Amino acid sequence: MKIKIAIVDDNSFLITSVNEKLSFFEDLDFKFSALNGSDLLVKLESNHNIDLILMDIEMPVLNGIEATEIVKQKYPHIKIIMLTVFDNDENIFNAIKAGADGYLLKDVNAKDLHDGIVETLNGGAAMNPSIAMKTLRLLRNPFNIENESDKEDIKLTPREVEVLEQLSKGLSYNLIAKNLILSTGTVRKHIENIYKKLQVHNKIEAVQKAKNNNLI
Repeated sequence: MKIKIAIVDDNSFLITSVNEKLSFFEDLDFKFSALNGSDLLVKLESNHNIDLILMDIEMPVLNGIEATEIVKQKYPHIKIIMLTVFDNDENIFNAIKAGADGYLLKDVNAKDLHDGIVETLNGGAAMNPSIAMKTLRLLRNPFNIENESDKEDIKLTPREVEVLEQLSKGLSYNLIAKNLILSTGTVRKHIENIYKKLQVHNKIEAVQKAKNNNLI
């Protein structure tokens, strides 16, 4: 079974370059591209038989974070990896809160992109080292979380912190498992939990946002 992929970016040159990286792998099948979130939603209406979307953040009309919230609401089976040139803290936090399944930088090489896609579809989270480091920093200092109960929700266990620290060194799940004497499945579970904790109350927010924008 090939992995069906859509790319969303307002820069057609970047769409081409990402598509070229995907073309090296037999198991990846590029289905369509969209130039912004709104364009994506229209295309998904007619074909949502997609496994994974590579999503830019900064786009006109409907940006990647807003689009992620809506896609996750309407098509929860579709995985989303944010593919961006920015790794600023606020973007990471908002993207993960919107329900993104992974976060990679656009200059990622073909192999790491492929691994990230496969990892994400297996229930892991594609996260490059610099993003893992920033996520750690964010969680140690949740700067934009006013609500005290939300802060409680995203406290990491010592084990989760260890996993993130290993991730931030660029280690693979297998290596992390070996270093921490865990199974790869357990490492994956920890990373999933870290993501879940970051998505503080995002479901209610997403529905509200979609309604406010007359999307549902």
